[in-house]
Amino acid sequence: MSSLPKSHRLTPRLPPRRTQLPRILQRIYAAAALLLCMTAIGTLGFYITAADDQANFSDALHMTLITITTVGYGEVIPLTSLGERIFAASIALTGFGTVTFLFTSLATFFLESDFDYSLRRRRMEKAIKKLSEHYIICGFGRVGRNVAHELQATSRDFVAVDSDEKLLEEQHEHFPRLLHLYGDATDDDLLLAADIADAAGVFAVTGDDSRNLMIILTARQLNPNVRVVARCHEIRNVAKMKKAGADVVISPDFAGGMRIASSMIRPHVVTFLDEMLRSEHKVRLEEVAITAQQHRLSIGEIKQQCPNCVILSVRNQQDFIFNPADQLILQPGQTLIAMVPPHGRNELLAALG
Repeated sequence: MSSLPKSHRLTPRLPPRRTQLPRILQRIYAAAALLLCMTAIGTLGFYITAADDQANFSDALHMTLITITTVGYGEVIPLTSLGERIFAASIALTGFGTVTFLFTSLATFFLESDFDYSLRRRRMEKAIKKLSEHYIICGFGRVGRNVAHELQATSRDFVAVDSDEKLLEEQHEHFPRLLHLYGDATDDDLLLAADIADAAGVFAVTGDDSRNLMIILTARQLNPNVRVVARCHEIRNVAKMKKAGADVVISPDFAGGMRIASSMIRPHVVTFLDEMLRSEHKVRLEEVAITAQQHRLSIGEIKQQCPNCVILSVRNQQDFIFNPADQLILQPGQTLIAMVPPHGRNELLAALG
């Protein structure tokens, strides 16, 4: 797993493509208006021309349409003089050109729409392939979007996967850099397209326990080392999900009940935790795994290089060292737990090298 700070890594940005669809629509509207105008002018002209032949309005309209489309059914209204024939030729040339332009623009519009969709999807997949140590959110409902808000606030890359393509498209207003894939998250190919091999974690947070269970099994099969956090509605399914390979299973109903109770008996603690979770400008609790590639720094040196970080604990195998002394030197395999600003994780990683 890469220890490169997020600030030094490429955050994929999908530059907006200058689509031609608005300009093509303008051309279609202009061609349709011109065609209606030519039809009206031709009908009126042929009606005046055939006034002596007792031709009616229907004959004049029919004469105009067969002239514009050049179908050659024969002259309903006889054209005897040079002026009448020049007028008919003008209507034929202008009208046929307008019809050709209109249908060409329509064909371009439909082809451009399909091409624009295919191009955006291909660019999305290429951007996903550039990710590393990202997170995959399977299910982009209310819970999934709340997860995404926290990942975005702490500068973590993620890919959203949902079976509702319209829902994903609508979220670009709230997540300008949203990378997403449309389909069933239990599908092997879809998780592979989300680059699960390089992912740091998978969130199985759909509204269906059975689907979350299948996502856990699929994710664990494709990447045994990926961390999986699952959402569970029924308490009886928690054990099943853990046996399937979930590292953590969260029951919103159970967690909600615990929070309600805590709000009553320890309100200041709950308020403090809410500030960490709900505000993008408050502190966060972060953990960083110490690897062999990082510098062997002491707690005191980390505090000097990262003044905004409050070191709370060091996890050593199964034990926690709370409020570690400044002389303690971090070793590979340990996990550093600190209280930092939303973007303080990058400073902490930079200090560790």
